[in-house]
Amino acid sequence: MDFDLILKGGRVVDPSQKLDAVCDVAFAGGKVAKVGPGLAAGPKTVVRDASKYIVTPGLIDLHTHVYWGGTSLSVSADELCRISGVTTSVDTGSAGPGNFAGFRKHVIETSSVRILAYLHISFAGIYAFSNTIMVGESEDMRLMAPADAVRVADANRDVIVGIKVRVGMHASGTSGTAPLDMALEVAEELGMPLMAHIDHPPPSYEEVIARLRPGDVLTHAFRPFPNSPATAQGTVKKAVREARDRGVLFDIGHGKGSFAFKTARAMLANGFMPDTISSDVHALCIEGPAFEQVTTMSKFLCLGMSFNDVVAASTINAAHALKRPELGTFKPGSAGDATLLTIDEGSFDYVDVVGEHVTGNRKITSHGAVVAGKWWTMPKA
Repeated sequence: MDFDLILKGGRVVDPSQKLDAVCDVAFAGGKVAKVGPGLAAGPKTVVRDASKYIVTPGLIDLHTHVYWGGTSLSVSADELCRISGVTTSVDTGSAGPGNFAGFRKHVIETSSVRILAYLHISFAGIYAFSNTIMVGESEDMRLMAPADAVRVADANRDVIVGIKVRVGMHASGTSGTAPLDMALEVAEELGMPLMAHIDHPPPSYEEVIARLRPGDVLTHAFRPFPNSPATAQGTVKKAVREARDRGVLFDIGHGKGSFAFKTARAMLANGFMPDTISSDVHALCIEGPAFEQVTTMSKFLCLGMSFNDVVAASTINAAHALKRPELGTFKPGSAGDATLLTIDEGSFDYVDVVGEHVTGNRKITSHGAVVAGKWWTMPKA
């Protein structure tokens, strides 16, 4: 077979195949063609020296906001992915059924990187989120659009992976669990998973996860008090363990207000790792405290998670949550995406959403990506 591109001699880390070895990764026809040592290049093969890098399947950021120009909270997917090595950016509810057509035509279809989406049950998505205006879209039940959501999601199954809802004091006010219950009904009708946002109570963390089904995702899972998954004594709440046991997935969704070192230390100390690590990057946190995906991954590396587990939470685990088995892996025939990383050593300052600073001795840095079997870009200096 003639390869289009070979990444040569990198440390290849692919948790989906329990692979951690120095070898080559070859691409052909936009797909992964072969992984192994000493792969031979043909006359037209582009060969890139990866010997200084760790080569992983293309990173997936399961929680972003990238309806740039269409919603006030969104950022540019291409610019975000350029600095973070993300090859699949999953937008989580920026658009609802009333404005998804614009998101698809003007952003998803023109993006250099893959964009998938959870469709918001709110007709206009997250429409009023800025430094000056903050209106919880789930507070007004008149905006809940179940029939429209079913119609739009069903017509766009190639890019819509699930339904999104935001509940909590800031997102839904006094609506309680009503928006969540409606969103679950939509997801059930479609046969799709749900992603639920949680912030300050009401509703409580326990009320939300009690309603989630196997394969549904709770984002902001390691948020600070109030609505933390950890007890005051530093243990994991019983309801949280029970939810995991029945198949609920726990996603980080760092963002501006949803990740605390204190919570993460308690959860990890009890052996409760996140299923997926995501940045929840948007206009109000891209300059801190979340920044982007590799910084969020670095925080977990410095908290004691192994590098391979951190990569799994940003590749194969995210692909599992999306029900997209062609992503997050280097298995032959899978999507031809890869990310080149280094683990830099030194002294690095990390901050969470409540202002706690942690000095870490390692930092994951992106040095470029392959998208659909072609070298995409090196990050801007």
